[in-house]
Amino acid sequence: MSCNLRILLSMPFLTTLPSLLWQEDAVEESTNETQRIIRDLQEVEWVRILTILAIAWLAIFISRWLVRWLANRLPARFRLYLLPVAPILRLVFITAAFFRIFPLVINITSSNIITILGALGLAIGFAFKDYVSSILAGVVAIYERPYRTGDWVKIDNYYGEVTSVGVRALRLVTPDDTTVTIPHSKLWDNNIANANDGLREHQCIAHFYLHPSHDAHLVRQKLWDVGMTSPYTQLDRAVTVIVQEQPWGTHYQLKAYPIDGRDEFQYISDLTVRGKAVLSALGIQPALVPIGVHAQELG
Repeated sequence: MSCNLRILLSMPFLTTLPSLLWQEDAVEESTNETQRIIRDLQEVEWVRILTILAIAWLAIFISRWLVRWLANRLPARFRLYLLPVAPILRLVFITAAFFRIFPLVINITSSNIITILGALGLAIGFAFKDYVSSILAGVVAIYERPYRTGDWVKIDNYYGEVTSVGVRALRLVTPDDTTVTIPHSKLWDNNIANANDGLREHQCIAHFYLHPSHDAHLVRQKLWDVGMTSPYTQLDRAVTVIVQEQPWGTHYQLKAYPIDGRDEFQYISDLTVRGKAVLSALGIQPALVPIGVHAQELG
């Protein structure tokens, strides 16, 4: 009997069984601790959290009021530099409140921190996917060069001169002097029209809508003369006059190139004013164009 008991006790399984049971309990306890990322409601210091939130809100309110108060009393040149400080201060106060509340709600353990950072990284990845897409499109734009600084481009409904090309976006200035920031990701799903593609000049068009009762050959010659004699015209490029007959009258397009593409709208205005003067001297009446026709022809 004693011999058999001695043999059983000497078996490896029985000698290692207590340690295996202890390790299983430790793993289960560790798992339970990891799963409790958020503290129990009874453990959370709600009064302290509400106090932190109230202080943060009060600090944001006071800082915003103080920035506006200073902006209204300092010289105007400081206003544009001072007003952007308000959202920066708001972000600082919100961040400080978050880091004060975080340990009051979350169990701070190494495993929980790893879990939270993993989830946070995934969320940031989804949030910044458009940003990364714009950066990748910017790299493609450097290689393909669909636009560059100084080009006149049309993207979506915006047309203007590209003033800068950054890593994420480009900036263009429209004819009404509005700066528009457009992300490079527009390359993926939008057509980009480039008027000059790196050249100094690009084609400009002046439109004329005339009553059909006139000498088309004479009008075409006179409009061509207008294009050739404009002080803005680049004489190395061809001046053409396109004639299209429409149900409501005759449509003339005077196409020419300015010496400098930045003079596009001054050039079109000059062609239009001088062209109207010539047509008026010939006694030619304008056509009654239906509403929306001109917009459709411009695309």
